[in-house]
Amino acid sequence: MYKILLTGSSGFIGLNILENLSKKNKIFVILRNKLLKKNLKNKNIKIIKFKNYTALSSRLKKIKVDIVIHCATHYVKIHKFSDIKKFCDANILLGNVILENLENMRVKKFINFSTIWENANGKINNPKNLYAAYKKGFSSILEFYKKKLDYVKFYELMISDTFGLNDQRKKIINILKINYKKKKTTKIVSKNLHMNLLNVLDIIKALKFIMNNSISPKKYLLKNNSDIKILDIIKIFNKQNKKQLKVKWLSSIYIKDKIYPYDKLKGWKPNNSNIRDIINYIKF
Repeated sequence: MYKILLTGSSGFIGLNILENLSKKNKIFVILRNKLLKKNLKNKNIKIIKFKNYTALSSRLKKIKVDIVIHCATHYVKIHKFSDIKKFCDANILLGNVILENLENMRVKKFINFSTIWENANGKINNPKNLYAAYKKGFSSILEFYKKKLDYVKFYELMISDTFGLNDQRKKIINILKINYKKKKTTKIVSKNLHMNLLNVLDIIKALKFIMNNSISPKKYLLKNNSDIKILDIIKIFNKQNKKQLKVKWLSSIYIKDKIYPYDKLKGWKPNNSNIRDIINYIKF
C-alpha cells in the first residue's frame, strides 16, 4: 500500500485515478472548499480542504506520502481574460506549493500530467494555446526542483486526447455518446479527422507501472499505438448496430496532429484504446 497525494480528483482523469487507486492505497485528496463529484465512501480516502495556499502548505507539512500524482489543471482551448487567474492557480501555484513541501512529506516520486500541446505539431517550444503555455511553464519550474531535490524521482506524462468512464467534457467521443442516446446529430469538422485516442484505463495502467517499478525519471509520451480516423469509428459502429450514429460532416480536409517524439514508456502499452473499446464506450 502506498500513501499518495492526488490533485485534480474532481476532474476526468483524476476521478478515475482516485476510484482505481483508492482500492489498495491510502489517498490524500486536495480540494479547495468543494466536494467530490462522486460520494466515494472509502476509508482509504482522506480529504484535505484549504481556503488559501498558506493554509494548504501548513496542512501538507503534517502528512507523509510516498507519491504525488499531480492532475489538477484548468483547461480551455480558447481563453478569455477571466481564465488567466484560473490558469495561474491550477496550472502553476497549486503545483508549486506542493513542490515546496516535497521534502517535508518525504516524497519519493512526483508524477505530473501535461499535454502534447506543449510542443504542438511536433515542434519544440510551440505551445498550441495559453493553456499549453502554462503547462510548459510548470514544466520549467519542475526543472528547478529536479536539481534542488535530486532524491525525488520526477516524471512527466504527456498525453493527447482521452476518453473513458466519468467523462463529462465536451470532447468528440463523449459528444458522440451523448448524442447517440438522445438520437441527435453530431457535427464533426471533417471526414478526414484523425485522432490519437487513449482510454483513461490505459493511463492508470501507466501510473501503476511507474509506481511499482524502477523507471528512469523523465518525460514520457502516453499515446495509442496509432491514430484513428473518426469516420472509421462511425462506419464500424453503424455496421454493427441497428440504432445508428447520426453525423453531419462539415468538410473533407485532412486533419492530423503531429506529435513531438517524446520518449516512450518501455514496458507499457495501451490495451483498452482500440476502435472496439471506443465503440463500446459510445454504445454503453
